[in-house]
Amino acid sequence: MTIEELWKSVLGEIELHISRPNFLTWLKQSHLMQKDDKNGVVLVGLPNNFAKEWVQGRYHKLILGSLRSLDGSIKSVDYVVTSSDTAPLPVAAASRVRAEAPVQSQEPLLEMAVDPKTGLSPRYTLDSFIVGSSNELAHAAVQAIVADVGTKYNPLFVYGGVGLGKTHLIQAAGNAIQEAYHAKVRVLYVTSERFINDVVGALRNKRMEDVKRKYRDIDVLIVDDIQFIGGKAATEQEFFYTFNTLYEHNKQIIISSDRPPSAIPTLEERLRSRFEGGMIVDVSYPDYEVRLAILKTKIQLQGVSVDEKILSLIAEKVQKNIRELEGVLNKVLFYQQYRGERVTERKLETIISEVAHVASRNITAADIMKTVSEFYDVLPDELTNRSRKKEIVLPRQVCMYLMRELISLSYPHIGELLGKRDHTTAIHAYEKILKALHSDAALNQKVVRITEKLQNG
Repeated sequence: MTIEELWKSVLGEIELHISRPNFLTWLKQSHLMQKDDKNGVVLVGLPNNFAKEWVQGRYHKLILGSLRSLDGSIKSVDYVVTSSDTAPLPVAAASRVRAEAPVQSQEPLLEMAVDPKTGLSPRYTLDSFIVGSSNELAHAAVQAIVADVGTKYNPLFVYGGVGLGKTHLIQAAGNAIQEAYHAKVRVLYVTSERFINDVVGALRNKRMEDVKRKYRDIDVLIVDDIQFIGGKAATEQEFFYTFNTLYEHNKQIIISSDRPPSAIPTLEERLRSRFEGGMIVDVSYPDYEVRLAILKTKIQLQGVSVDEKILSLIAEKVQKNIRELEGVLNKVLFYQQYRGERVTERKLETIISEVAHVASRNITAADIMKTVSEFYDVLPDELTNRSRKKEIVLPRQVCMYLMRELISLSYPHIGELLGKRDHTTAIHAYEKILKALHSDAALNQKVVRITEKLQNG
């Protein structure tokens, strides 16, 4: 197996465990430069220092774990700044690469295939979106919008759980509109995180007019994961005015969320009312036929073959998440193509447990509070009261960190759950624990043990 093939398999596994926007931003342009078999060290190249620091700080454990699951000889990972077309270097040259990489040669962080003007990736199309009973209403609504932009189902609000295809569908809507109207209709896709960052940056630098032009001088605005906007007053206000401006001029608005508007507790009532005034559709768990069709489409696109019985078993056993479904298939292909192993039913069970272990149990905020309180021997009520005792503050901060890290709750929602605290308290707790994990081995081990307890039920 070549290092390119190894890294492709690693990225396929990592993509299951982080959000699509984060994967595209931080890891899509990464590459495995060198593998030192003698010392068990691999060298990962990233496009610039910012990406290197972010990946090393946030995803190192995930990367190392994925590498080790595929190649047990790997002991450590090093990160360097270098362009993707640089020839592999000896591991010993890593420090030189860090020092010598010129700033002016840094590449953009976003995946090269993503259109910088629209934010759309051409990989998402309506043709490759598998339709079934779980998503047919959402798909039909998108088709109607493409046929008549701005007049039907405006706004369109698509909600559903993680890994069910929401991003695929709304990006496919943008691509279909681009194709149908050729550049006459201006489309912009952003995540809510990007919108928030744009607003915050504009306020800090007194350039709000730039943000207004960017988001209001368009014909179609597509916003992913809108639930994270809740509780951020300045951002909500700007989005409210942007929404009104676009809506009043018959511009199309498409929004996705992990829950319906009524279930986003931190959302302003005026925004909730605007969202509920359009078309709300859900994307639920795909049925067996849809799951099997997705698998067959994937292997057809890759030009490979997998035993029909194995495909049927994957579709039968992996029921709640399309990313997990694709992850299991990727690992099956890895064993078939790169290890030359025949995947038996018993082997498939192992693969499924490896890929789906994080999401095999639906972890809730209540689970996290209960597990943390038991681990630190404090009462659950103490996590939500106003106590500033050290023996309470640390468990509370760990709780906030895990709510953000494991189940991606918004900071306002975390603050609300833990004693109606301000979202800035949740941000501070998350960043403090995240930083401490890199220097405090004891705390790191405790968080790992709590996480394992949650994942194993």
